[in-house]
Amino acid sequence: MANKPHCLGYEVEVIYKDDYPFLLRQIDKPPRKIYICGKLPSDNNKFLCVIGSRAHSKYGDEVCKQIIIGLRGAPVVIVSGLAIGIDSLAHKYALEAGLTTIAVPGSGLADQILYPRSHTSLAKQILDAGGALMSPFGYDTSGADWTFPVRNALMAACSHAVLMIEARGDSGTMITANNALEFSRDLLAVPGSVFSELSQGTNSKIRQGAIAVTCAEDVLESLGLSRTETLATQTLFDLRKLDDMEKKLLDHLSYPKLRDELIRDMDIDISDLNALISSLELQGAITEEEGFLVRLWKI
Repeated sequence: MANKPHCLGYEVEVIYKDDYPFLLRQIDKPPRKIYICGKLPSDNNKFLCVIGSRAHSKYGDEVCKQIIIGLRGAPVVIVSGLAIGIDSLAHKYALEAGLTTIAVPGSGLADQILYPRSHTSLAKQILDAGGALMSPFGYDTSGADWTFPVRNALMAACSHAVLMIEARGDSGTMITANNALEFSRDLLAVPGSVFSELSQGTNSKIRQGAIAVTCAEDVLESLGLSRTETLATQTLFDLRKLDDMEKKLLDHLSYPKLRDELIRDMDIDISDLNALISSLELQGAITEEEGFLVRLWKI
């Protein structure tokens, strides 16, 4: 018997419709088979497909980070395409937040053709963290113009909602957004500047009825989850990882505050405060909404 194929040291399995994730089984014409490397998360989770521009802006990066880090502790799986740009950021921030993530590359899963090659290390991190790679293409199928629309449709089909971070009006991101509507998935979009080409697609979808989201709480609400449920999954063990100043900052956030208030209340320099904020944001302990810092962890 021939050895089973591998991807980045992990065995690749072929699964058929009966073993597909629940949502993928519901569409009219699912792929005949899909290739899986790693472990598919339980259908008890909410699956969020995150898409956006390859040539993203700093704004897109910051929004992607704030929203995904803000989902820390929630039963949410981040699905994206491993591509350069917002896709790879979505995977990266999911890993930082401790969320399971699924990458759907626009190629097969053979090591030598996994696309893009520059994200092989990221793909390995996803697998090492208990996530998965998923492809509707043959093991050694190279990425091509025709493979990416097929990949995009698969991402939308296996997700409860699709979140657009940034998109030009004629980008591939719009294809996935249209797939979401075709499959009756919720389409979420982050509003952007009317002067930015990278916001043309997202703003147009909002005009057409997409749900405008600006923070993790908006996404949780759209997925039918509550912040209370998410907080309930956090443990005191998380707090033991914090140093004294980080704990002090959380103590001062019993209600949302502006940075100026914290500088005054804590008698701290702005540079020191910004360092604390960055550390706590990366740990998913706080988020910033409309200039106010909000505590996400219970004390």
